[in-house]
Amino acid sequence: MDEKRCDATIPHLMSDPTIVYSVRELSRHVNEEVVFSGWLDNKRSSGKIAFLQVRCGGGTVQVVVGRNDVPAETWTDIERVTQESTLRITGRVKEDKRSPSGVEVQATGFTLLSLTEDFPISPKEHGTAFLMEHRHLWLRSSRQRAALRVRSEVEQGIRDFFYERDFTLIDSPILTPAACEGTSTLFETDYFGDKAYLSQSGQLYLEPAAAAFGKVYCFGPTFRAEKSKTRRHLMEFWMVEPEVAFLEFKGLCELAQDFVVSLAGRILDRNREDLKILERDTAKIENVLPPFPRITYTEAIEVLQKAGNPIQWGDDFGGDEETVLASQYDRPVMVTKFPTAFKAFYMQPDPENPDVVLGLDLLAPEGYGEIIGGSQRIHDHDLLLSRIREHNLPVEAFQWYLDVRKYGAFPHSGFGMGIERFVAWMCGLPHLRETIPYPRLLYKIYP
Repeated sequence: MDEKRCDATIPHLMSDPTIVYSVRELSRHVNEEVVFSGWLDNKRSSGKIAFLQVRCGGGTVQVVVGRNDVPAETWTDIERVTQESTLRITGRVKEDKRSPSGVEVQATGFTLLSLTEDFPISPKEHGTAFLMEHRHLWLRSSRQRAALRVRSEVEQGIRDFFYERDFTLIDSPILTPAACEGTSTLFETDYFGDKAYLSQSGQLYLEPAAAAFGKVYCFGPTFRAEKSKTRRHLMEFWMVEPEVAFLEFKGLCELAQDFVVSLAGRILDRNREDLKILERDTAKIENVLPPFPRITYTEAIEVLQKAGNPIQWGDDFGGDEETVLASQYDRPVMVTKFPTAFKAFYMQPDPENPDVVLGLDLLAPEGYGEIIGGSQRIHDHDLLLSRIREHNLPVEAFQWYLDVRKYGAFPHSGFGMGIERFVAWMCGLPHLRETIPYPRLLYKIYP
């Protein structure tokens, strides 16, 4: 620890400076003396005056220090201070409308708490592999902070959206005895001699809760052991899943649309500076307005075939197909009524055509792919039982799930949205790895 102290030259009758813990707080103390601690992002100096970019509480503020305003030993510390060194600043807050924070600080005191040497991530270009090995330090960069602030706002927006609509939060378990969807993508673990799996989705546990509370949602980590190395996949990701009793397919489509419109509007309203740091074209987000275009799977196949794609009716979409479809529109497109054959066992068949289900995929523009997938659920006990058997799933493992249909069956619907894909779209990021603090990628679990 290398520490030298410069006492602020404050008139004797003035009160002690106010301690603040974030840059946001500074705007509430214009023309007041404050003290705060943080890290040096960057600096420039003319030899007579130094401009320090100091990070505090996730934001950055410019601190101005004049050579003649501090003792010589303090100026020496200012001259030698390096990127990511830890500082304590005392100074007067001044309004500065040019600054993203709206203020700057005229320093009257400077303490070097810890001098950092050879910080690995410098302003020069680094390869992705290097940055991922140093993810714990890469988080400090301006673009990474901006993306994760957007993520934080999305998460708060999700909670507010459902809270304001009288949904009850249900915490679904992470360890489960059975699969929600395909068994080939499960992470298996031992549960005191029995097999257990990391959850792929909280949906199955939400459905019984919908009978108890009517409108429910879960929000937490989910896991897919997909051996996929694409920019759209993570092994561990966060998903939000609402489930609503007596909500049928038309209402589900409206809920999904309202949800995305609400979140996009919130990011535009509250994260303009972050989007600017990320160089995001906000006009793309401003287009996220209702109504979203809607096409059926059958219509989508026709669009793809006209575009030269060899896909046939009955084939599932991949990333290429989703990109082609979404490129036809300037806002998300909702694709509905997929073939029953490749959709999950719990999806309600269309009463007008049992070969397709009452399901939807919401595709984001600009190549970001599916951001929401949902459906009306089968609520008939015998039909659900037959579908479980058709999918070669163990009936005994799903007996509790069948009970929901046995005791007070009711129509219900829900969807899931992966947070990382939505954040990547909002931020204009090419890969999901920058949308979560510590991404879990194929064969990559460090740090």
